[in-house]
Amino acid sequence: MSSRKVVLAYSGGLDTSILIPWLKENRGFEVHCLAGDVGQGAGELEGLEEKALETGAESCRVVDLREPFLTETVWPALRAVAVYEGRYLLGTSLARPLLARAQVEYAREVGADAVAHGCTGKGNDQVRFELGYAAFAPELEIVAPWRYWEIKSREDALAYAAERGIAVTATKEKIYSRDRNLWHLSHEGGALEDPGTAPPDDVWTWTTSPEDAPDTAELVTVGFERGIPKSLDGQALAPVTLLERLNALGARHGAGRVDITENRLVGMKSRGVYETPGGTILYEAIRSLRALTMERDTLHLCEQLAPEYARIVYNGQWFHPAREALDALFAEAARPVSGEVRVKLFKGSATSITTTSPSSLYSEDLASFTMGAGFEPAHSEGFVRLFGLPGTVARRVAAGGSA
Repeated sequence: MSSRKVVLAYSGGLDTSILIPWLKENRGFEVHCLAGDVGQGAGELEGLEEKALETGAESCRVVDLREPFLTETVWPALRAVAVYEGRYLLGTSLARPLLARAQVEYAREVGADAVAHGCTGKGNDQVRFELGYAAFAPELEIVAPWRYWEIKSREDALAYAAERGIAVTATKEKIYSRDRNLWHLSHEGGALEDPGTAPPDDVWTWTTSPEDAPDTAELVTVGFERGIPKSLDGQALAPVTLLERLNALGARHGAGRVDITENRLVGMKSRGVYETPGGTILYEAIRSLRALTMERDTLHLCEQLAPEYARIVYNGQWFHPAREALDALFAEAARPVSGEVRVKLFKGSATSITTTSPSSLYSEDLASFTMGAGFEPAHSEGFVRLFGLPGTVARRVAAGGSA
């Protein structure tokens, strides 16, 4: 038995399944596998330990990370209303930091010399995993076979698996690369590599087609405390249960489908198709609640910083001081963001229709078209003149006059 040990980030999918024999045959490692349960479903986790051992691993551990995944990464990103390039709700990006941390913890437990992952040299996940390793165990060797092995495509990987009798779910006919967790389901590869081709019907595996969704709308009320979801329809729920119920509702009504061409960190554009049913409902709800409860300048500041927060998370810098500093700001800004939002689900849409909060900053007297106490219309004249003064002076000078 080899004296060198490696802990592999293991999913049981095509890429990580073939890594077990490759690490043994080409690097002489004793292979230990770590799989994180982030809500990918029993179908992907069932029999995972047995499969890893049959493929040649010395050990395999499955760690339940579902609640930490939500409370440590997803909920803070939701509180920040972080969206990458205006559309991607960061499902894969938010899971990788916890998987990397758990992998390092297992590496220390078994006395490993190295950690390994099955990410390609073109993808974002290599950065997310490796920055996680660096944050907790920079002394460990990192093995990333996709950068230098003889396998160059998923077709090559399928052939390699077939030669060694490794069972995988991918086929040459159905060759999408998928990543599922409690927050989302992503699809890449195959026909999706051509942005000019509409996603085939077999891509969508979670959400109902909006055309086939119920003809009757359904309402759900989401309760928040300080920007964190806590209840549905008045019932307090644990994080995992809350999101699972929202996912079922959203999926039934076809909510949360997006088809994106995004800019990867390494430079190229890539196309991803995502299903985020529960997350789409939550983002719709928290936007409405923030609008009601956040003071204007604070809200605008959060809106300016949210894309930067999303970029940092997308780029794998979850454990970076900049992300932690932004989190502190968003946590403070969200102190008044408590209340309930009623969301209507219908034919692929999730739309807020009512919002209530004990911290509401809305004043009917001030907002009404009927002039009431607390606002003096005559004050507006001076305000408008002063507000427009810089532009008025600039226009006058541009026309040949003097300041």
